[in-house]
Amino acid sequence: MEHTRIDTSVPHPARRYSYWLGGKDHFAADRASGDAIAAAFPAVVELARANRAFLGRAVRHVAEAGVRQFLDIGTGLPAPDNTHEVAQQVAAESRVVYVDNDPIVMMHAQALLVGDPRGRTAYLEADVREPRLILEHQALRDTLDFSRPVALLLVTTLHFVHDDEQVAQIVRELIAPLAPGSFVVLSHGTMDFSNAEGIAAYERMFAARGTDVRARSRATIAGWLEGLELVEPGIVPVADWRPADPAARRPVSPDLGIVGVVARKP
Repeated sequence: MEHTRIDTSVPHPARRYSYWLGGKDHFAADRASGDAIAAAFPAVVELARANRAFLGRAVRHVAEAGVRQFLDIGTGLPAPDNTHEVAQQVAAESRVVYVDNDPIVMMHAQALLVGDPRGRTAYLEADVREPRLILEHQALRDTLDFSRPVALLLVTTLHFVHDDEQVAQIVRELIAPLAPGSFVVLSHGTMDFSNAEGIAAYERMFAARGTDVRARSRATIAGWLEGLELVEPGIVPVADWRPADPAARRPVSPDLGIVGVVARKP
């Protein structure tokens, strides 16, 4: 595949996220963008790490529920406890397809593709805004069997799509072909926990394109998942979804938040 030219002068969410997680695969523009957001919302780095921990707990839950296939859209750069690593700890035969639209992530695909040989991992470069291309991609069809349950992962991915109706349509298209017993693992930025000052800071940054994240409410997210069964405790801050640590050690933000949810298709 011929890769898109990498423009390191423009910040990219995957590289900025890597910066917040303490990774090494980022450039000056990513660091500047990350620092600007952190200056306005100091909890964002801690929230990013809480979101990564949520991903691990959610994948483990789904794998322990018997699912052996995972479609991880917006996977980002390699970091500890990638989806296939967590899933294959539960069941070595688990199969994972990673999807991202950053060419640098594609360059690091080999790191993601080192999984248990009893399972399988694949990677495809695509954008969540084009769900049909993802679902019809040969690499996906060669790896996952959609007649059996699949876990669809949309972890801090949809808030980079700004149009509300487009996001709702994306979710509908991705859920439609999933077999009964499939799961959706989703996390998303929200201002539900924010005070007036935090909301005003967010609106200023978004208007000035200081952030590319479109925060949405838990009610909006619940609407995307209509017809699915929400796994307890429902749509909650990512740090509070079946946490492994006491409440006193979980990040609390009065400005920017990330909620997570796991839902099952009946």
